[in-house]
Amino acid sequence: MLSRACCRLASALRETRALQSAVARRCLHASGSRPSVDPSERAEGAFDPALLEFLVCPLSKKPLRYEASTNELINEELGIAYPIIDGIPNMIPQAARRTHQNKKQEERVTVDQN
Repeated sequence: MLSRACCRLASALRETRALQSAVARRCLHASGSRPSVDPSERAEGAFDPALLEFLVCPLSKKPLRYEASTNELINEELGIAYPIIDGIPNMIPQAARRTHQNKKQEERVTVDQN
């Protein structure tokens, strides 16, 4: 009985992944967006910059900038950077780090206050 339940769960998970993939393809097709790199040429786990059209900062709801050298999504306005792990952006605010630019702004404010 347990093995039958595991088989059903595994089957449901496969169907869900296939559905999510199909929905993502339809969204990209409907928006007229094309992948910047042929998916067969892109490295496994690499971030696809075409996703920037759909991703926004969860805090400010503003567009993000992809920084390839650090593999992060940057919010210039708030001065925070979200890491990209195995090609998947970690958009949890607690996982973001403060960027150097933000530290400079904080230093200027404290100097101005003194």
